[in-house]
Amino acid sequence: MRHRRGLRRLNRNSSHRKAMFANMTVSLLTHEQIKTTLPKAKDLRSFADKMISLGKKGTLHARRQAFSFLRDDAAVAKLFDTLADRYKERPGGYTRVLKAGFRHGDSAPMAIIELVDRDPDAKGAEDRARYEEELELEEAQGEV
Repeated sequence: MRHRRGLRRLNRNSSHRKAMFANMTVSLLTHEQIKTTLPKAKDLRSFADKMISLGKKGTLHARRQAFSFLRDDAAVAKLFDTLADRYKERPGGYTRVLKAGFRHGDSAPMAIIELVDRDPDAKGAEDRARYEEELELEEAQGEV
């Protein structure tokens, strides 16, 4: 029996699992919505909620703890500035997991994990900004 044996191992060793969830948490905090498999989404909830709780504390120690897990300056800055203000009145439950059918290749159950009260413009904002910069550069080169 597997009583109190913790989370899923997902066919990965512990260092791979830790790195994967750190990367997925950064992606979730940056884009505020990602699509992944259902078991990964269910396990990702706890990591994302812990990071947002650290962001709500707002102390230097909490910022250092968040950075040691996330390893991304932009994600930590967004966590402590934008997301902490957004969720300051919410006592928990910052994420939602929605089932999204099955993947075509291997029929794996897919899910969309998103932040509650998310900003719809945050998804793909980096890509839109990079595209606009490229257009401006092309126009500037065409004018010269």
